[in-house]
Amino acid sequence: MPWNPDQYHKFQSERSAPFYDLMKLVQVRPRLKVVDLGCGTGELTRALADTLPESDVTGMDSSPQMLEKAASFSTDNLRFEQGDLSSLTGSWDLIYSNAAIQWRENHTSLIPSLFSKLNPSGQLCVQIPSNHNHISHQLIRETAREEPFKTALDGFERLSPVLSIEQYAQILFDCGAEDITVFEKVYPHVMEDADAVIEWISGTALVPCFERLGGRKPEFLAALREKMKAALPGSPVFYPFRRTFFSAHRPA
Repeated sequence: MPWNPDQYHKFQSERSAPFYDLMKLVQVRPRLKVVDLGCGTGELTRALADTLPESDVTGMDSSPQMLEKAASFSTDNLRFEQGDLSSLTGSWDLIYSNAAIQWRENHTSLIPSLFSKLNPSGQLCVQIPSNHNHISHQLIRETAREEPFKTALDGFERLSPVLSIEQYAQILFDCGAEDITVFEKVYPHVMEDADAVIEWISGTALVPCFERLGGRKPEFLAALREKMKAALPGSPVFYPFRRTFFSAHRPA
């Protein structure tokens, strides 16, 4: 997907908070082999690398636009490369992923695949946006089903692959994981108005639609904006954002 780093960073502090909450789950040990899947523009991967002494860290992302920004954060122990997280190879002491695997399907097979790439005593740490039932996402799906957008999108409608916290816990248990931690946290963002919510989702949830809408993009945004203002009137707007966290270790 054609990611826009500048659009994504319009709410940088709000988007960064879950990354630091995920970092609190990491068991810090020296000389780890680490991969950050979906590293984006790299500054947060640099923060992760700085907390892991004598470790070798790779930031991986599928977006050339994101990696172009990330390159400036490279160091002797931190490199960035293009790759698809769903086809990760090698073995790792820490597989870390913040707000990325929601773009990959079939988590019932993806999570075991990632877990299998851990070395003994290795750790999997993941954070996933789980806000797909919020009114903002409901209105995206509703608008995508309406003409002329349904035709422009060729019937495309992206349904979230994100599972419940109970399901992630079960998957990790079935993998033979130890020290399983799974929870959901709601981040209470306060936005200026409904337009600010549109700006937020324009950097994430709307990207697959923008990729397919072509010249219909301005019309789609106008229709969505009208619905969003009706659903979230007034100013400021409370925008509760759900995120799922999980961590687990492979037995020694």
